[in-house]
Amino acid sequence: MRWLIALPVATFGVLPIQSDRPLRMTTESAEYCEVLSVRLAETPHASAELPRLLADEGRRLCAIGHYRTGIAKLRRALRAAQAEAPGG
Repeated sequence: MRWLIALPVATFGVLPIQSDRPLRMTTESAEYCEVLSVRLAETPHASAELPRLLADEGRRLCAIGHYRTGIAKLRRALRAAQAEAPGG
């Protein structure tokens, strides 16, 4: 019977924490692949080897309809380009 008392308390432990940042909705689509490609192109170190290779693979995957994997590669390319920046 003690678990009945603990159950409502345990439920609060899995509630999401509020953040100051707004949520960003994403979809697995060709349009979102394009949005990421544009964001990457605007990143100063996007032409470094690792970001460029990841972006090429991501765009190729998006082009053949593998949006989820392509988007993951494009996101990794963005992170890699940002890491290439001095102090990043």
